[in-house]
Amino acid sequence: MKQVSAVGTLLLIYLLFNSCAKNPVTGKKDFMLMSKGQEVAMGQQSDPEIKAFFGVYEDPKLQKFIEEKGQQMAAISHRKDLQYHFKVVDSPVVNAFAVPGGYVYFTRGIMAHFNNEAEFAGVLGHEIGHITARHSAKQYSNAQLAQIGLIAGSVISPEFAQLADLASTGVQLLFLKFGRDAESQSDQLGVEYSTKIGYDAKEMAGFFETLDNLREQSGGEEVPTFLSTHPSPADRERKVAREAEQWKKKVNTADLKVNRESYLRMIDGIVYGEDPKQGFVENNTFYHPVLKFQFPVPSQWIVQNTPQQVQMGAKDGRALMMLALAQGTSLEAAAQNVLKQYQLSPVDSKRETVNGLSAIVMIADQAQQQQERGVRAVVYLIEYGGNIYNMIGASSLADFNSYFQLFQNTMGGFRVLDDPDKLNRQPKRVRIKTVQQNGTLGQALKGFGVNDKQMNELAIVNGMTVNERVERGMLIKVIE
Repeated sequence: MKQVSAVGTLLLIYLLFNSCAKNPVTGKKDFMLMSKGQEVAMGQQSDPEIKAFFGVYEDPKLQKFIEEKGQQMAAISHRKDLQYHFKVVDSPVVNAFAVPGGYVYFTRGIMAHFNNEAEFAGVLGHEIGHITARHSAKQYSNAQLAQIGLIAGSVISPEFAQLADLASTGVQLLFLKFGRDAESQSDQLGVEYSTKIGYDAKEMAGFFETLDNLREQSGGEEVPTFLSTHPSPADRERKVAREAEQWKKKVNTADLKVNRESYLRMIDGIVYGEDPKQGFVENNTFYHPVLKFQFPVPSQWIVQNTPQQVQMGAKDGRALMMLALAQGTSLEAAAQNVLKQYQLSPVDSKRETVNGLSAIVMIADQAQQQQERGVRAVVYLIEYGGNIYNMIGASSLADFNSYFQLFQNTMGGFRVLDDPDKLNRQPKRVRIKTVQQNGTLGQALKGFGVNDKQMNELAIVNGMTVNERVERGMLIKVIE
């Protein structure tokens, strides 16, 4: 035992002294188990997973803008040697994130909430800063991955997390949590990088107020964004404003860009909120206008919809349901593929019809967990519209009977969608309007038909307060 202990100690000493790498930003040594080549490989592997998870937002001018600004900033960063990639992904969540190796993503949700190019540039610098300072790689080396996804992080129990099909490295990397020092360092780099390419970094400080207002609007819940955690947005706003003044003096120019009007005109028409064509929930029912199906959603369950699957989770984490496309040219083949994919062992299986649609219904246990803390699932495979849909409801063996009827009600409620109102539902979009007369933002919004219930939301989207003054000819956002 003593010999093993000594060997272990020597190995630890070796790792501590030989797994340190020079940080490109600070010049100091960091404990790092990931080489540059491994960072790049991880980014290359993660990129298609992330784009499949969210979908890429189809707007050529917006994609061209983020790519051009991103490459311009990468060229003055601390890691010019990396090949950088920038994308706007199709998510309504206000978020931006980066993965090792030079991959940066902005959601259309955050693009809709920026009110000028300088705000965007500050956040862009913040995300590039995570890459140049190797924050993601360092977190990964320390094995501090957070749970994955909005549902997985708060709802899915470890016993059946595998059923949620969330094991991809790319998606895991999106939910790394950075500490105070890392976030502060990225704020500093965001100020430095955005100033160096000619933008007024004080606007980045102003965006913290928008995030604070979003948090208040959500009822105090944490906004799922890169700026939502420690330190508080208000503290960061003050610190970033001071650093912006310092960098303005360093570059010795008074002519730093904000570019409000050009940015607003560029995002005119951007989709705001959920895009109905990807599916939406209304009155406890999920509707998919493109694929023309619907099914009920349990009351009070959390729903996460991505291009790959719909996940639904009980808030207490004791049950999960999801829908995805199954692989196979027949129901029988699809059933076998599902069992193999999720390592399920069938307990019962039968042919049925679900609201006139051919189906196979199975009860199955997760094979490796049958003896201890087991998971039981009911699986519906439904043939419709040239596709085979796989719906799974899962809970622990102990809880399965109490959830079984709810699983059946949801999956047995899958049916053809033929309601014209749902089939023709259009997304809300940001529209840019010109203020007609001097007054308050609230008065201007009312002039464009905005009702009182929407007023606070529109004020946040405009990065203003309802009573803030606006002038004739000024551009503002409305949602139509």
